[in-house]
Amino acid sequence: MKLILTAEVEHLGAPGDSVEVKDGYGRNYLLPRGLAIRATRGAEKQVEELRKARESRAARDLDTAEEAKATLEKIGTITIPVRTGAGGKLFGSIAAADVVTAIKSAGGPTVDRRNVEMPSAHIKSVGKHVIVVGLHPKVSARLNVSIVPA
Repeated sequence: MKLILTAEVEHLGAPGDSVEVKDGYGRNYLLPRGLAIRATRGAEKQVEELRKARESRAARDLDTAEEAKATLEKIGTITIPVRTGAGGKLFGSIAAADVVTAIKSAGGPTVDRRNVEMPSAHIKSVGKHVIVVGLHPKVSARLNVSIVPA
């Protein structure tokens, strides 16, 4: 059975790929779940248009990510003041959401907290830390964050 994938299917392909599968797999798994459509001339034309739109969107996103990286690098070091106890130990910890808020308040671009790669799950000490912000699969920015006592 010849099908066109509409979603990512593990070990089979990406959206827009034309694949040949066994009838039972296509009829009982892929088609009912909406992971694929039957390959017809009209469907192939529609998929080709979707593929072109996705490629242009990806190029546009890459340009936007490059601009965001330049903005983040221009900011330099971001300082986050926190309450500390005796010995410089933090009350609580600094999470990715706190870093995103600090980036935004420093005049940086809006960043999704899920794209912030922390050295560990949370920062629990005062000092300088290097954080990587994934802006696009091909673009990431390194950011210096300084945690200081308030």
